[in-house]
Amino acid sequence: HPSMTIAHNPEDYLRSLPSIRDRCQLVYEKGQKNELQHFNINSEKLPVVVDYVKDVITKKYDSLDKIPPHSRWRHFDAGGYSRVQDLIDEWKNAGVDATERTRRLVDLFLVAVLLDAGAGMQWKYKDEVTGQVYRRSEGLGVASYNMFKAGLFSDDPTEQPHRVDVDRLQRLRTEDVSNGFQVHDDNPMVGINGRANLLNRLGRSIEQQSTYFPTAKDAVARPGNLLDYLLSHNSSENDTGKHIFHVPALWSGIMSLGEMWPARLKLNGVQLGDVWPCLAIKSPSAPPESTDHWVPFHKLSQWLTYSLLEAIEKGLNANFTGRESLTGLPEYRNGGLLVDLGLLSLKPDTMQRGIIRCREKKPELTGNELPMFESGDPAIVEWRALTVIYLDKIAEELRAVYKLDKETLTLAQVLEGGTWNAGRAIATEKRPSSDPPILIESDGTIF
Repeated sequence: HPSMTIAHNPEDYLRSLPSIRDRCQLVYEKGQKNELQHFNINSEKLPVVVDYVKDVITKKYDSLDKIPPHSRWRHFDAGGYSRVQDLIDEWKNAGVDATERTRRLVDLFLVAVLLDAGAGMQWKYKDEVTGQVYRRSEGLGVASYNMFKAGLFSDDPTEQPHRVDVDRLQRLRTEDVSNGFQVHDDNPMVGINGRANLLNRLGRSIEQQSTYFPTAKDAVARPGNLLDYLLSHNSSENDTGKHIFHVPALWSGIMSLGEMWPARLKLNGVQLGDVWPCLAIKSPSAPPESTDHWVPFHKLSQWLTYSLLEAIEKGLNANFTGRESLTGLPEYRNGGLLVDLGLLSLKPDTMQRGIIRCREKKPELTGNELPMFESGDPAIVEWRALTVIYLDKIAEELRAVYKLDKETLTLAQVLEGGTWNAGRAIATEKRPSSDPPILIESDGTIF
């Protein structure tokens, strides 16, 4: 049981990957006994959800091995353009070696994931190269890619545009980022100030974390130096000459950037990040200082891990071990799927409270109100915890249907082929705006 670890050092435990499933499972178990404060569960709807996801996969892919992993790479290639591969080919042709190419991919992916919080339904982005217009995650991805390509994040945009420099990140202004995203009065984006601030703080955090982001003599400090940490600490080569890396090493590097998140829960001076109290699992006899009811999600850090895994594996022809400790991502598409198909529903009092907040905050939705909550609201914490466990269950059911195992149908493929796209599809069926069934007020740093 994890309590042995907790007693030892709760701040390390709550920032570890295994703690996510452990704590979400406790919330799920309460839900099975109808002891949650904000959600009811209708377990009979699980097969309906599985069937819906299966249909989405079947429509999109003619064979399961064609499903790519869930990663930022998909959004860069929006519209069917292989933008990332084009860049890699350009670098290869210019004689850039595989290690430096992969550093550049890490630069690009790290910044683009941090810029990936929900943009809102009004914002759109026109890609000048293809003339295509994109919204939401695809728009954010293509815009980030174009900013990177143009050298917006480099201190030497003329000679070395395809690089992210820590010094440059610290000097980025909201104006730079909003220009890159084509934001203006008629094209507003949620949380634009939060995004620029996050990049400034990313620059400072990397500078302070020289262990995980080592900078060679005469080189610049940059996110891509995380690759050098992995190569020197946790890499071995197998018989085929492939590098073997370990997910926990990558996770440590990503979690070392904890100071860049806005101040939330701190424990013994350590910034915990995406960790929230859940009263439904709080024991009445727990001492006041207990953290046994705190639930970690680390959604953006996990999204970054999934994305960097793919970038590093493809860039360096490497393999990672230990990815089973990553979880499904508790965000509004995956969670929305479960609500829209009736597996989860808000209890009446919570629903009423959310509708009242929506009327206050989004008067334009009058007549079509959706329940709305802040990101740390206890209802959102329960929703996200249930989502993590149900994503595991959906993956298990799909493997049973297709007669595959965890290696041949990975959770990352289930998220990509299935649940994330299914969540968006059902939202669009039910609401022309394609908003999720529960709205989360975002500061541009979690969702």
